[in-house]
Amino acid sequence: MGRSSLGRRDRTTRGVELDVSLSGVPRGRRGAHLADQLRAAIVSGRLEADGALPSSRQLATDLGVSRGLVVEVYAQLAAEGHLATTSGSGTRVAPRPHPTRPSMPERKASTGTARLFFATNNPGHPDPALFPRRGWHRALAAALRELPDADLSYGDPRGLGELRTALAGYVARVRSIIASPEQVIVVNGFAQGLVCIARHLVRVHGDPVVAVEDPGSVGTVEQLMAWGVRVVPVRVDDAGLDVDALDRSDAVAVVVTPAHQYPTGVTLAPHRRHALVAWARRREALIVEDDYDAEYRYDRAPLTSLHNLDPDLVIAAGSISKSLSPALRLGWLIVPGHLADPLTEIKASIDLGAPTIPQAALARFIGSGGLDRHIRRTRGVYRRRRDALVGSLRDHAPDLDVDGIAAGLHVLIRLDDDMDENDLAVRARKLGLDAQPLGRYRCHRGPQGLVLGYARQPPHRLQQAVAELFGEPDRV
Repeated sequence: MGRSSLGRRDRTTRGVELDVSLSGVPRGRRGAHLADQLRAAIVSGRLEADGALPSSRQLATDLGVSRGLVVEVYAQLAAEGHLATTSGSGTRVAPRPHPTRPSMPERKASTGTARLFFATNNPGHPDPALFPRRGWHRALAAALRELPDADLSYGDPRGLGELRTALAGYVARVRSIIASPEQVIVVNGFAQGLVCIARHLVRVHGDPVVAVEDPGSVGTVEQLMAWGVRVVPVRVDDAGLDVDALDRSDAVAVVVTPAHQYPTGVTLAPHRRHALVAWARRREALIVEDDYDAEYRYDRAPLTSLHNLDPDLVIAAGSISKSLSPALRLGWLIVPGHLADPLTEIKASIDLGAPTIPQAALARFIGSGGLDRHIRRTRGVYRRRRDALVGSLRDHAPDLDVDGIAAGLHVLIRLDDDMDENDLAVRARKLGLDAQPLGRYRCHRGPQGLVLGYARQPPHRLQQAVAELFGEPDRV
């Protein structure tokens, strides 16, 4: 098996060389291994932004593999936002976020393509067909009738007071989070909440290091980097985030999904939860708890929010993107009292506040019980779809493990070593499944897996797709 060594040549030529090798890699793992090596070289900066890559034909010849394998790897990395292909210029490394705090034009240029892809193609989205149109229309109509004229001007950048009061009651009821409306900041989804937090950390620390889960949300990593934050990945195992590894880092904050880790589906074990809070106290660090799909638990009650363990160190972040629709762009931060003013100031500097009329509609939708009814209804729908998917996997791929708890809108399938996760994900998407390889969520190499979302397909289609994907004697 050949090797292609890293070299520096003229930027206009496709005759570049890369320090990659497939020596000793089993045939079924070569595509994933090559993608891992190229991805790591790009993320680490060894391959510079806008740097040319060899042609697929040249790299295939150097490595002694088929050109089709290289073409698929390039296509996968392009879809992830790491590579860009233009006519006449070959394949190049896509622009990366600037390491210092970017200006507004740089921010748009550096995050547009990658963020759009990850926002629309990650498994785990709700079914848009289940959106409660009639209930939302009633809430919206009531808001328009009842809103005082004064509320149709620029409002409180923390959010509409009526919605902050409703949200404080909602999180107390469903997540046992005790907070006053003054600690609630309404944001345009978790993404904007993360921007506010990142900007605050840059103000306070100058060059902050923030820990993220590995594997974990690619969007979180991209957004933190775009706002001048250095990111350190911390491994996730069967007990969740490895707090001992976190303790060896220089992180001043950590972003975690403790109730249902994305994408592995595990929960943060009780001893790790207490160790994480102890780490934050010892370091005077901040914990950002992304409670992204807490409403959907199918065989157990959700764990208590980390916020309850130390409200002065934890920002509890939530949104209605999974429970209602990401199109509404409404979420919230439950913040420690001492952070309410600085984070509100940053929120105001971004957009002067979230749109008032949708906030008023959400307040009424929560207050009328509409959100609770919608969640109860969709919880049953999603449970049946998950059961159909998992049952079909047991029938057609009984030797593969489905990781994580029965919760959320996605599952993780652990794959055998001789299977190619990238190839399998491509085939799954062709069958209509929401699928991505686990490797795309990793900063470091690890076991293969397939992340499957099940919320958008009825049970019989999920069963049919799994049967076609795994029902053949040769699954790779």
